Amino acid sequence: MATGILGQAAPAATTNTVVYTVPASTVTVATINIVNTTALSILVRLAIASSGTPTTSEYIEYNTIISANGVLERSGIVMNATEAVVVFGSAAGLAVSVYGYEEV
Repeated sequence: MATGILGQAAPAATTNTVVYTVPASTVTVATINIVNTTALSILVRLAIASSGTPTTSEYIEYNTIISANGVLERSGIVMNATEAVVVFGSAAGLAVSVYGYEEV
């Protein structure tokens, strides 16, 4: 059972990036923090998905604007075994952290 930081990434522009996947036979309660480290706004998509390519129904944020040096945080996200946190940004410059705890 892991606690604390579960996954981190700096996604490339216009690419779906899996930041964290819940291990088999495990449930995770997570907070997802996305920071825009640039001086320009970036559009962000965030999904809790069954694969690295989310379907429309799996998005919890879609083309949300994170302003220059801004932050988007979602907390209390309960995820089942094998679900993944997938992030997409319209430009490079995002820092994504998933933290929380896993329970078998």
